[in-house]
Amino acid sequence: MRVLHKVLFNLILLVSFLVVFYVYNISDSLLNRNSDETMAPASDGSKLSSSSVSTPKEEVNIWCIFTKAAGNASMKYKLLTFTHSLVENANSVMISLHVIVDTSSQRIAQEILQSVKDTLKKDIKISFYDVNQIAKDLKSLVAAMQPHFSSQPGSYYSDSLFFLSLGLHRIAPVSMSRAAMFDIDTKVLTDVGKLFELFESFGNDTLFALAPELSPVYRHVLYLYRSKNPSSKIGDPIATGGFPGLNSGVILFALDRLRNSPMYPHLVHAFNVTSLTKKYSFKGHLGDQDFYTLLGFEHPELVSVIPCNWNRQLCTWWSDHGYRDVMPQYAQCEGKVHVWHGNCNTPIPVT
Repeated sequence: MRVLHKVLFNLILLVSFLVVFYVYNISDSLLNRNSDETMAPASDGSKLSSSSVSTPKEEVNIWCIFTKAAGNASMKYKLLTFTHSLVENANSVMISLHVIVDTSSQRIAQEILQSVKDTLKKDIKISFYDVNQIAKDLKSLVAAMQPHFSSQPGSYYSDSLFFLSLGLHRIAPVSMSRAAMFDIDTKVLTDVGKLFELFESFGNDTLFALAPELSPVYRHVLYLYRSKNPSSKIGDPIATGGFPGLNSGVILFALDRLRNSPMYPHLVHAFNVTSLTKKYSFKGHLGDQDFYTLLGFEHPELVSVIPCNWNRQLCTWWSDHGYRDVMPQYAQCEGKVHVWHGNCNTPIPVT
């Protein structure tokens, strides 16, 4: 009998042990499964944990012109310098780069931009536009500008591509509401997202924004007008309370406003352009920049002036051609430089 009791007792102990062991394993399995489900991949491949969710960057549209680059080492170097600096410093935004090219230059641009992407390990969106097709589409606009804002036929700025920015709202996709255009002889030192923040300071009627001209070029061009209007401040440096004109090395465009403006198509009509140049006795040679400057004289509500350090021009040509005494007043530009502009083929400082 004792033996039977002992056997029963041992069986009870064994069964109890097995039950406890079974319950323990089931609980542990359930805990592990719940833990795994909490960090399971979401449908887009990301973790459900909020710490791993990133906010998409704002996409900003940057335009430039890159033509006649075949066999031109200087043009290639300028595009490399510009795009590398632009992308390297774009930490808050996604760059969508729009390049106006001819056929031979497109292949060169593709190679340069691929090298920038490979070097910086940053992705950018790239679109190309044929300069010849654009010139055809904007033929009437270009024809209205060329007689007044070009030097002799066949010269550098008489080429139609130097007036294309005036029709950018017709070139760009209709979904694009804001854009910036850069000359490729620039170097960007600041996140270009900061430049796009300047759109928030636009007036109700602003269509464009450019930095002031930092040379006395329009003092020179407006000599006859200024002699007839000695009290006018047009052509004077900002340092003395004047308006020196505008520089088109960096331009901001309110594209949606341009498309909807009832006034702008009339302003770029050949008759009205001619009337405007006659009023100011104006014969320019700097392409679209001359028209923006006249527009700033006549309709300042349409053109906003951005800080000079977003287009810090380096050209000193006028200092050596009769304006050395006043050049420092025009070239004055305080504050941190955001964009160097090596106009007149001036070397950009190494930074």
